[in-house]
Order: sequence, then structure tokens, then C-alpha cells
Amino acid sequence: MTKKMLWVLYAWLIAAQGSALESRSSESALLMPLPQQTQSALWSAQILTRYHYRAAPLDDVMSERIFANYVESLDRDKLFFLQSDIDRFASARTLLDDAILKQDLSIPFAMFNLQRQRLAERVAHARELVNQTPVFTLKESYSHSRDKASWAKSEDEMRDLWRKRVKSDWLRLKLAGKDEAAIRATLDKRYESYQTRSARLKSEDVFQIFMNAYSTAMDPHTQYLGPRAAEDFDISMRLSLVGIGAVLQERDEYTTIRELVPGGPAALSGKLKVGDRIIGVGQGVHAPITDVLGWRLDDVVGLIRGKPDTTVVLSVLTANAGPDGKPTLISLGRRKINVEAQAARKSVIEARDGTTTRRIGVISLPVFYEDFAARRKGDPNYRSATRDVSRLLAQLKKEKVEGVLIDLRNNGGGSLGEAVDLTGLFIDQGPVVQQRNAQGEVRIERDQQSGLAWAGPLAVLINRGSASASEIFAAAIQDYGRGLVIGEASYGKGTVQTVVDLNEVAREDKAQLGELKMTIAQFFRVSGGTTQLRGVSPDIAFPSTTDPERFGESSARNALPSTQIKAADFVPAGQVTTLVPALRARHEARAARDPAFRYLVEDVAEANFQRKKNEVSLNETERRAEREKQEAKQKLRAGNDQSAKRKALRRDDGLLANERALSADLAEEKEQKKARDVLLTESANILSDEISLLKADTRLASQVLPAGSPMATQRR
Repeated sequence: MTKKMLWVLYAWLIAAQGSALESRSSESALLMPLPQQTQSALWSAQILTRYHYRAAPLDDVMSERIFANYVESLDRDKLFFLQSDIDRFASARTLLDDAILKQDLSIPFAMFNLQRQRLAERVAHARELVNQTPVFTLKESYSHSRDKASWAKSEDEMRDLWRKRVKSDWLRLKLAGKDEAAIRATLDKRYESYQTRSARLKSEDVFQIFMNAYSTAMDPHTQYLGPRAAEDFDISMRLSLVGIGAVLQERDEYTTIRELVPGGPAALSGKLKVGDRIIGVGQGVHAPITDVLGWRLDDVVGLIRGKPDTTVVLSVLTANAGPDGKPTLISLGRRKINVEAQAARKSVIEARDGTTTRRIGVISLPVFYEDFAARRKGDPNYRSATRDVSRLLAQLKKEKVEGVLIDLRNNGGGSLGEAVDLTGLFIDQGPVVQQRNAQGEVRIERDQQSGLAWAGPLAVLINRGSASASEIFAAAIQDYGRGLVIGEASYGKGTVQTVVDLNEVAREDKAQLGELKMTIAQFFRVSGGTTQLRGVSPDIAFPSTTDPERFGESSARNALPSTQIKAADFVPAGQVTTLVPALRARHEARAARDPAFRYLVEDVAEANFQRKKNEVSLNETERRAEREKQEAKQKLRAGNDQSAKRKALRRDDGLLANERALSADLAEEKEQKKARDVLLTESANILSDEISLLKADTRLASQVLPAGSPMATQRR
């Protein structure tokens, strides 16, 4: 059968399906594409097929990618469509390219309309189940993440799936202490809201979903921005959005924190971290909490946003909390984010090395910022990350620190120029990063300034949230052998994007066509490797607190591959990697003795186990036993901490301390432990170990440190 015949047949199927859906659905009318949307889709295709960094034709191969992305967007957890529904749309796998090129978007809209009908049917069934009290003595389980599951093959299978889902939701609330009436009210309202929000969707929402199925088929950072989404993007780029300062994403029906915006209320509070899940939102300290489990992301964001200087209360499940984790209420003040709040800051950690105490300077850099407006105006005192770090380094020198640790955890990037200039504070001129465009042309960004602001021992702390400019800096420090890289493998974003205004390209004044954020280039290390996909691998690795299968470039479908180009002409500044085996051995021995670090390793292992297990028991006895096990573990940890404190007091005083003083000390230590950053402290200890090794061997120091370092002898 030719494509033309398929198209005619498909048009007939769509019309038949539309009549069937219309006869069954009284709550929401069928959504249809608008003329400007078909125009916008065509212009987007013309740009992506010509100017994208990995330009690909819009053909049957691309159509199949679009289809896979679109179906996933409509029903990621396979809770609505049946296998027969997917089979019904099978021919569309190779027709979506024609839908765009022929400016006929009836197929993707028909797919969406069917999804909305299926959602209404599932919600109606769920609300019926809420009126029945589940039996929790059976031995059965529910998979809470179903993105890799198979489609239900029949209505009976789908209804049983929803029976287990409702039962799981009910049991969570029961274990949280809610009575039967409260559980029924909460769940009925939750499921009703699914239907309400679906009914509110408009044609522009459907088009946005479909076009992003196309754009992300090119690569995960290419994105279509409809008129409303483009406005939100512009607001976020101006950092004038009033909210909590967090980038959110949908994961398994949870609104999950993907990134904390440096200087925002969420980051400054210290109470939220990447991977935490928002399950409720309240408008003010005394306002009721609205359950947002299963809500659309933009609806949750709408609740969190608000007027400046007002309070929003979040009900949060921590990233490592199990299925029955106790939610925490966190109050945050809404406000605008400014450059000052994002500025680099310093601190000093005193690391113990036997009887010796070493002062380690820490510079925390939330983002690679630069006040472009002030610089354009010629302001000699304009703010930038490099200028601020240079000033802080001078202050740390006066404070007699022996090493400097640059903390780039959760630094999502920023100005490329600042990444280059900041690297220049620690190397004496040379290439920092290479950039290749779609035509294959390579441009090298260099540090042009001679001299070093800091020539002593250096380390860079990164995690999975360190991306883009952070990866450029960390990779350059590593390639030059200038300092240790410690932590987790970084995000893996090694690409460059630009924003194209479709109205300007089409010279269209009346219709709003939206914008296209498109990948146009790729970064490469001076060694010729790339941070793309693989990220920066640390010299000394810490336990990964995030799930690499769900967060990071490698978790994204259609990510650009990791490739290699010719190395730039550069001279290494040192050979710090020669110390890594000895430093790793010291770190592992110390970590094994540190209870806080052992707890971290245990928690990471437990979180990984739960993720791989990917199911929860629906048996109340089993769930309560698991919960009691977790509570017992926490009590044991607390008891061990108190026991260690008592032993320390007995050792120091030579007698049993007064119980009142002991209780006060324990309470104080508990608060200090909350504030203690285990990974930052251990990073400072590792840097202290390096200093010890270098001080014991000046010849070794001359190999590891750059020329001109006070600790290094004259190189021969």
C-alpha cells in the first residue's frame, strides 16, 4: 500500500474515530489544529532540517522517532491507552512527516483526542473504586514507574491495573495516619482533578506537545516554544520570575526538582535538593495544602508562582524517601532572583591531619554570571563570576589558606566567556575549550591573561547537577593537570543552543508562530574529547546521590553522541593525577571510619535498590514492617551518634558528664550535623591529604603544581 493510500485510509479512520468520540464525550469537545499551527510546524521543519547541528531530513525515519516521543508524552506510564489503541495508530508511525509537510495535523490531534477520552474512562473507574474499601491482606504489588512496562492488552487488564493504583494511593494515605473518610475525599478530589485539567487543555497545548515530540527527536535540548511557553522562557532568562527558584519536571506523576536556581529561595533555604518531590502546595503558612500528585507540570508551577514577598508552603517527599516516606512541610518566601544572590561566596574549612590542622579555602559558585548590561555601559566595576572569584582568592590568601576548593555542585552553567576567564585564574594562558559548529568549523576559546591568581593546591567539586560551563571549567582544570576533580560524574551537556523567532523568519506579523530553541554547536575539551553525554569523570568519585538513568544527558532520548576531535595545542600545568591512587586510598579509609559518610553510602544503596525494585507491596502488614524497619534504622543511627558523643565527653573530661550538659551538647551536635555538608568536608580533607604529600616531597610538588607556586621547587 502506497503512502498516499495510507493517508486516505487514515483520514477515514480519523473521521470515524471522531464521530465515535464525539458521541461518547459530553465534557470536552474535540480539539482541532489551527491554521497558524500548521504554518509554524512547516517553518520549524525547514529550519531544523537545514540549520540544526545534527540536521536530519524530515522523512519516515524521523517520523518514527516523532511517533515514539509523542506517544510517550501522551501516556508515559501506560495508564490510558490499550495495546489495541497503539495498534490503531500503527500506520501513523511513518505519516507524521507528511502531517507536517502537508500542513495537515489531524493525525496527532486525533491521537490526543483519543488519549483524553481514555483518561476520562480511567478516571471514572478510579472514582468508582474510591467508594470501595480495599483489602490489604492479599499478597500483591504495584509498579510505581511504568515507562518500560507493556501496554495493557484488554479493558480487564487495564481496570485491574487501576485497581492496584488506587489501592496503592489509599495505602500510602492510610500509613500516613489518615482515616477512611479523609482518604476517600483526598483520592476522589485527586482523580477528579485529572479530568478537570485535561478538559482545560486547548489546541495550543496539543500543538506544543506534538512539536516538542519533533524537536526532541533531533536532540533533547532543541525545543519548540509556543507563544505562552516563549513568554515563560523569556521571563526565566531575565531571572525576573517570582517564585521559589527551582526548575521542575514530571517524573512518575510526581513534580520533581530537576535544578535549584542559584540565589533562589529554594537553594538558599538549604531544605530542598535535586530529586525531591513536591506532592502538595499551600498559599501561606496557615492555608490548606492542595494535593498535586499527578498534576500537569504547568499547573503545579502556576500554584507555586505568585506575588513577591508572599509565602508558599510545599509538602515534599525527599529524593531518598521510600514509598511511605513522611512528607515535610517547607515554607518559602517568593521573591525575584538577582545577581547579588547568585554571587560567589567563600568560607574556610579546618581539616584535621593527625595533630596538624590545615585551612582550606572554599569558593562556592552557583552560576557563571556576568552583568552584561553594566559591562556594555562601560561600568569599570561590573560584576562577574571571574572578578568576584579573583577578589575572594586574594582574601583567602590573606587568611593563610593552604589549598582552594571550587564548589560547582548544581551549577548549571551560564556565560561561556566566564568559564574561560575563570579557568585563566588557575592556568597561565592557553586554550580552554573548543567549539565546533554545524559546518564542522572549530573555534578555540583561549585564556589571554598571563599569570595565575592562585598557584597552590586546587580541587573542583562537582555533581550530576554541574553542567555546561561548569563542565568546561572542570574539564580544563583536569586536562591541564592543574587540580583534582572530586564528586559525581557531571551532567553531560556539551552543546550550544540559540533561539529563533519564527515570526521574524516567516516575516509574519499577524499570527503568533512561537520560537525554536535549537542546538547549533558542540563543545570539546582541549584534549579533543567532549563533555557531551559522558560528562566529566571525577578523579576521586563519591557515591552518586542522583539516578543517572533519570537525570543527566545520558538519560535523554536522542542525545548527541560523544565524539572526538583533534586536541588543541596546550602545555599541561601540572601532574596532579600522579597523586590520585594515594589520595583515593586515604579517602576510602577515612570514609569507612566516618559514620556520616557511611550513612550516606547506605542511603544511596537503599535508594538504588528501591529504584531497581520498582514496585511496592500492597499488603499492609508488609508495608508497616518495612516502615518500622526504616524507623528503627534511624533510631539506631541517632543512638550511635549519642553513644559516640558520650564516649568523647568521658574521654575529654575523665568522668561522666553532667546529664543536663550532655543533653545540651547532643542537641547542639544534632543541629550541627544537619548543617554539616559531608561531601564538602571530605573534599577539603582530600585536598588536605594532597598538601601533606606535597609538603613531604618538594620534588613531587614541583611536578604537581604550576611553575611559580610557593610550594614547588625550581623545575629542571
